[in-house]
Amino acid sequence: MLLGKLVQPACSLKKLSSPGVCRHFWGWLNAVFNKVDYERIQAVGPDRAASEWLLRCGALVRFQGYEKWQRDYNGLPTGPLGKYKIQAIDATESCIMYRGFDYLDGLEHVEEIKLCKCMYIQDECLQRLSQTMNLQKSLLRLEIISCGNVTDKGIIALQKLRNLEYLFLSDLPAIRERETTVQILKKSLPSLEVKLDLE
Repeated sequence: MLLGKLVQPACSLKKLSSPGVCRHFWGWLNAVFNKVDYERIQAVGPDRAASEWLLRCGALVRFQGYEKWQRDYNGLPTGPLGKYKIQAIDATESCIMYRGFDYLDGLEHVEEIKLCKCMYIQDECLQRLSQTMNLQKSLLRLEIISCGNVTDKGIIALQKLRNLEYLFLSDLPAIRERETTVQILKKSLPSLEVKLDLE
């Protein structure tokens, strides 16, 4: 990515040699990537705008009716407005954060989401996800892996995803009451299959 090649060396300069300064800079840049452009959503539709956001942040998307994952921002397919609908999101090691979640509101066909090693995903993100009306209807499978800021509170919030069929939870050190949390989910979502890989 050209931006990375231009910007990264700046952190090795003497005045930016402190790791804290680099982290602050990248946090700022990631926040810029997550800023919601409501005019863009209106202009190109929610699925295209959300695809651009997700790929800009390092996530992948798969469109309904297609097997191929979209990885390249510049390679997103073009076509009539609304032709490509997001069916699956793989946010592994991406920088998606709460401030960008408004992009999810207009998505009506998302069945699968994978959140793996997402440093900015926290309870508020899962609460926001579960309050998204379209996702409450469409989301069937969710994986949350190695997201260190997710606690029981965030997992319990997922009970609003009324059609969720499969939930995989792995390497979530902030989960303290896993049995109680799973029981709460199962009570609200009796048909939910929960798979745990938690210490």
